[in-house]
Amino acid sequence: MTSALAAALDAAHAAGRGAFIGYLPLGYPDLRTSIEAAVTLAQNGADIIELGPPYSDPVMDGAVIQEAAVASLAAGFRIRDLFPAVKEITDRTHVPVVVMTYWNLVLQHGVDRYADDLLAAGGAGLITPDITPDAAAEWIAASERTGLDRVFLAAPTSTDERLELIARSTTGFIYTVSTMGTTGERTELDAAARTLVGRLRAHGAVHCCVGIGISNADHVAGVLEYADGAIVGTALVKALRDGGLDALAATTRQLVAGTAHGAGTPSA
Repeated sequence: MTSALAAALDAAHAAGRGAFIGYLPLGYPDLRTSIEAAVTLAQNGADIIELGPPYSDPVMDGAVIQEAAVASLAAGFRIRDLFPAVKEITDRTHVPVVVMTYWNLVLQHGVDRYADDLLAAGGAGLITPDITPDAAAEWIAASERTGLDRVFLAAPTSTDERLELIARSTTGFIYTVSTMGTTGERTELDAAARTLVGRLRAHGAVHCCVGIGISNADHVAGVLEYADGAIVGTALVKALRDGGLDALAATTRQLVAGTAHGAGTPSA
């Protein structure tokens, strides 16, 4: 089956630029606004939309996204809201929607049921930050059955053996962590991300997208000198928090402008 995420990255590369992936927490500041916010990303140049259902113990997230998750849960978001929201977004845009979720939420819903519900909603796949390929046999089987993409994370501390497994097990793109620690803006991106992408490509990785710490168009352009896509979350959440949908649209356009300066490493 064709990978929706890989196709989006390839389309950006064919257009002579890198890809922009925008992350937003679903349900923030409320469910309706979060749906409109995702559509806003698509309307202002995002190549892929990444949605994060709120979780009570978001170990990977920085303060801004954690606060948004708390607000989303307080506003009444429940996992049953995820699939209708994805369906509305995919009905209104042509941009692939991938869900970043902590694994416990998938287990609670049931792995096969989750995969079937996400597929029916038009979702492209899952980013799973807290499960590794060697512990994900049930999800790998479900994704192969449904054709959903499975995006695993790679970090600068990963061993070559681990990177080989990640490259072999991932579809769509590998989420390449630019710095160790939680999400949030950084003044400078860690050079380890460039080295990590090189190591992943040596292990056969086709599509690598870099996230964590990217907060402006210069960061985006820098990442796209060597990676296929740049992932931004905190800067978008701040814009939505401080200025609503209009500010989100403007910030998205500013970040997307950075994609013209780097077309990434040609995909195999």
